[in-house]
Amino acid sequence: MSSLPALLLALGVLTTGLYAGFLLTFLTAVMPGIAELPDERFTAAMRRFNEKVPGPVFLVLFLGVIAFPAAAAVAGGDGAGRALAGAALVCAIGSHLVTIAGNIPLNKALAESEGGDDGAAREAFEARWNSLHRIRTALSLAAFALLAVAAA
Repeated sequence: MSSLPALLLALGVLTTGLYAGFLLTFLTAVMPGIAELPDERFTAAMRRFNEKVPGPVFLVLFLGVIAFPAAAAVAGGDGAGRALAGAALVCAIGSHLVTIAGNIPLNKALAESEGGDDGAAREAFEARWNSLHRIRTALSLAAFALLAVAAA
């Protein structure tokens, strides 16, 4: 594989792995940890996470998991590598669609509920957010695995 496609694939593996790891950490540690909090502390914690997460590092990863696999698929390499990068791109796009259409609106609704009934806000948020988060985590892990195989 020439150096440009290999570099793009390596950057895809790196960004996708970091992003998938971030999502997996939320799934396996953060959400179970805060699930035991009372409503007012749970909703306060999620509101603060939702304010901090879309920072510069997160945005680089969020964009990189789309840009690098797309560039790797277009730039060349062997047919199997391109197909795997394309499949990873489909998974990453699916994950982003879940985030944009599902998790972000729930985050916004939770933010707008501040000062109201935390029990009702949590009830409207937690189960649906976690379900969507499991889907986007699985898609991100699949994208990472596909890119890792393509790079091997």
